[in-house]
Amino acid sequence: MFLGIDLGTSGVKAVVLDRGHRLVASGSAPLAVDAPQPLWREQQPAEWWRACDAAVGAALDQLRNCGRTAGGIEAVGLTGQMHGATLLDAHDEVLRPAILWNDGRAAAECGELERAVPRSRQITGNLMMPGFTAPKLLWVARHEPRLFDRVRRVLLPKDWLRWRLTRDYATDLSDASGTLWVDVGRREWSAELLAACGLSTGHMPRLHEGPEATGVLSREIAQHWGLRQVPVVAGASDNAAGALGAGVVKPGDAMLSLGTSGVVFVATGSFVANPQQAVHSFCHALPQSWHLMSVMLSAASCLEFTAGLLGERDVGALLAGAEQRGLREDTPQFLPYLNGERTPHNNPHAKAVFFGMHAGTQREDLVNATLEGVCLGMAQGIAALQAVQPGLARVSLIGGGSRNAYWAQMLADAIGLPVVRHADAEVGPSLGAARLAWLGAAPGEEARIFRAPETTDAFEPRPAGRARMQERAARFAGLYQAVAPFFTP
Repeated sequence: MFLGIDLGTSGVKAVVLDRGHRLVASGSAPLAVDAPQPLWREQQPAEWWRACDAAVGAALDQLRNCGRTAGGIEAVGLTGQMHGATLLDAHDEVLRPAILWNDGRAAAECGELERAVPRSRQITGNLMMPGFTAPKLLWVARHEPRLFDRVRRVLLPKDWLRWRLTRDYATDLSDASGTLWVDVGRREWSAELLAACGLSTGHMPRLHEGPEATGVLSREIAQHWGLRQVPVVAGASDNAAGALGAGVVKPGDAMLSLGTSGVVFVATGSFVANPQQAVHSFCHALPQSWHLMSVMLSAASCLEFTAGLLGERDVGALLAGAEQRGLREDTPQFLPYLNGERTPHNNPHAKAVFFGMHAGTQREDLVNATLEGVCLGMAQGIAALQAVQPGLARVSLIGGGSRNAYWAQMLADAIGLPVVRHADAEVGPSLGAARLAWLGAAPGEEARIFRAPETTDAFEPRPAGRARMQERAARFAGLYQAVAPFFTP
């Protein structure tokens, strides 16, 4: 059996996978995000550990209730939210709250870094964006210089958990690619980009491929959880791990994740890039593989936002009401930019907008507008990906938003591609992390381990729905262009 741990933004999830591909136990624990100033998003690493311990504890309790023992776990895999800057001093003490992936404070530093390293887009395959780790460190150097002088180690969120579990400083290439300190084609740290942030490779963890063991559980943690001192593999970013959980391995395989953020992930056989449209190009979690990614900063979280505005705690009831009313000619349009946006706009100052309401607008219309706005944003991301990786045949849908068939069909109509759902689609990254742990224990068995989960249903684009979405997509794009000049810092 293999333990997969996913440090998400809104919670930690842990699963136990056996060699028969059965998920035999799971557990979760919530996390909150702090927003002390506009554009700021932070979390305390101590809260990550609290939630991790609770999630793993719940999964192991469930495992024991099934008559299995934690001593049967062979390895641990880690995954988690990307880009977060976790800063440690010489004594491994956390210096400040971690700055998260959806934090937008470092916009000015992005331009500064691109001017300092004119080849940055060629090296990384990406635009400099405020959400990435590199501009965050330049912001800390500028605004918190005394604290910056004490920085001795920079870790990504899941890799701080690794340090807590093993006392090792290590990361994997898929997660490290999102720092913008990695030469993605060469799969190594870029000394040039690190120096532009006042750092060196000495501040960085060791780089590993996803299934490589980076250490073993400390005796203290192993005893606490009732495990042996088993290996902990490098793991993957949440998006790469989610892709592995969905069997997205071969070039052209594609996945769409409707979670807190919205991600379209396409596996590639080589390093290709489209930074002009804010497409991300990163290393995949398996050796000598890469991927492209479009990212919406707010996806399923938009539905939670609208539910809050409507004072409705039962999101399922809202969805049922929206489906019953359906999309209408006078459904308002919604720009889903609650936390700014990446693909294709790269605009941290973008704001969410409801447009086109009138006296007859109902609450169900606002829900439908929200669902549609997310779908149209995802469609823009897929178009940017297809510019460099054409010929997508279908996408696998994962994440919390995947459970609703009405939304899945709307998405198929919007993107013009079949959308398929799989068994265990909501498990997402934690399943991929467990599979990487399995590969670490069974090298060479990729084909058996990373098979796609069983398909449960498929949604084909409907001609009428597709035509409607194309018309609405033009209005969606025009609305953004019309209001974008009013999005100021």
